[in-house]
Amino acid sequence: MTSAVTTDNSARPGYGQLLRTPGALGFVLPGFAARLPFGMLTISILLLVQHTTGSYGSAGIVAAVTGVSMALSAPVMGKLTDRRGQSAVLAPVVLMHSAAVSTLAALALLGAPVWALALAAVPAGASVPQVGPMVRARWAARLEGSPLLPTAAAFESVTDEFTFVVGPVLATALCTGVHPAAGLITEAALTLAGGLVFAAQRATQPKVHAAPAGGEKHASALSFPGLRVLIVAFLGIGAVFGGMQVSLAAFSNEIGNPGANGLLYGIFAAGNMTAGVACGAIAWKIGPRRRLLLGYTGLTVAASVLWTAHSMVLLGALGLVVGLCIAPALITGYTMIESLIPANARTEAFTWLTGAVAFGQATAVTLAGRLTDAHGSSYGFLVPMAGTVLALATLLALRAKLAPKAPSRIINSSAPTATAARANERGVGHRVPVTVD
Repeated sequence: MTSAVTTDNSARPGYGQLLRTPGALGFVLPGFAARLPFGMLTISILLLVQHTTGSYGSAGIVAAVTGVSMALSAPVMGKLTDRRGQSAVLAPVVLMHSAAVSTLAALALLGAPVWALALAAVPAGASVPQVGPMVRARWAARLEGSPLLPTAAAFESVTDEFTFVVGPVLATALCTGVHPAAGLITEAALTLAGGLVFAAQRATQPKVHAAPAGGEKHASALSFPGLRVLIVAFLGIGAVFGGMQVSLAAFSNEIGNPGANGLLYGIFAAGNMTAGVACGAIAWKIGPRRRLLLGYTGLTVAASVLWTAHSMVLLGALGLVVGLCIAPALITGYTMIESLIPANARTEAFTWLTGAVAFGQATAVTLAGRLTDAHGSSYGFLVPMAGTVLALATLLALRAKLAPKAPSRIINSSAPTATAARANERGVGHRVPVTVD
């Protein structure tokens, strides 16, 4: 067991302090390796199926089935993880995913009809390992009550976005430069290797929450209204990701430079990553609910002008701005889980948010694919606009649901409270300043 190390949390939290949390590097590094393939999956399916069928609409359908399947299975996987432990769930899942993705790639290369590819996409999506939520759950368990939690959320967003920088570029390079199926095959291999290594890190995984006595059931994370509002917000974010992936690929083909797809999407994701780094370094003086509303308003405005871009330079600039606006909303939403959801349902809550992004992405891929086939890439960019406008309207109407469960306080007592004692065990101090929204 890792010995506790007390740190001074009265100083502004930063990434160096975060990574000095006992045991952190033991799950951060394998966690990154295990989630890198996630950034490759959708774009690899799109490029392979578009190559074998000649249609972005058909490719969008198969990719959408994958996303919907993942969105539906992710909360189930999260709930099982809360009850049985991360390693027990992750090891068999990565084996199933690798087999399912390899089957999908083989069927596409054999010229199978779209309906057969869609059927094969169901297990490929349902078995996507939820490594990101598992890493976030580990941070939440070790940093409960600490001001480092927003920094951890920002760090995870940066990590996610780095995978979305490297993943699409790597997948595009493999599919266009090596073989159309090389992206999916590499995704399957990396998922298997990285997932098994992460599953082996048992010392830092959150404790398993046994079933309550008397036959009572755990409350589902979905029973908390704040999570349902965040799910809508994350659906809109997924619409941005999905609409951008299809429309950027179509735009690159329209200008006769398919390789530009990876560059343009990389610029978009780099903007998100840069904003994520900044969000984690800022000592915020406004509450998370207000930050979410402000960040989402900026995202909606930025996404609403994408369809006007008709040059690679302008589209790259607008994509960068959209990326810069995503991070504040995404990071804040994940950070709010600690104040809205009890510890025994947090992995499930994180998977609901991840699944919402996947479902929004799947829906956007389908709609943008059909609009792009019929009218060109400019119409595909209308999907991110529609998704964010609807989500922002929901956030504004239901913002009261995002209030934390209990008032925030300063914990600074010579006799540690239970929360402070848990914080000290995880290597953080007793003073926990929290900004009230």
